[in-house]
Amino acid sequence: MSNNKTKSILVLVTTLLLGYSVQAQNSVNSSGGDATGSGGTLAYSLGQVVYTINADASGTVSQGVQQAYEIFTLKVKEPIRNISLSVFPNPTVNHLNLQISDYNQEKLSYFLFDLQGKLIKDGKIKAKQTQISTSGLPSATYILYIRNKNKQNLQSFKIIK
Repeated sequence: MSNNKTKSILVLVTTLLLGYSVQAQNSVNSSGGDATGSGGTLAYSLGQVVYTINADASGTVSQGVQQAYEIFTLKVKEPIRNISLSVFPNPTVNHLNLQISDYNQEKLSYFLFDLQGKLIKDGKIKAKQTQISTSGLPSATYILYIRNKNKQNLQSFKIIK
């Protein structure tokens, strides 16, 4: 009989201790809902107890009752054509050489942009090797795009002068 009483007390104490140690998030929000407009949808809640965002270079952690989520649909384009392009010398001083190993007279163009997106220079590629003059350009970082006749980017290069 005392063995059963001991077990009952042990079960009661264990249950009380477990109930005391278990904590759950709860928040009594006074109001909330969803708002939809031409620019998108917004979910909101009023009376939220805590909402903080901790961010650094490796990522972001959001704490609070409402968590943001985004759904992205990625579309992968089929490769346009297997073409081998190279640019040298990089870093450059006076000129860049753009070399195409399997050039077959297709209509390709190059576009040189600065980092603000301003078009600096463009031209047609007419041979296996094309020389692009950079002598009048200030020392900076540029982006070189190679595009086909349909204006699709085949490849891009980061150019340092």
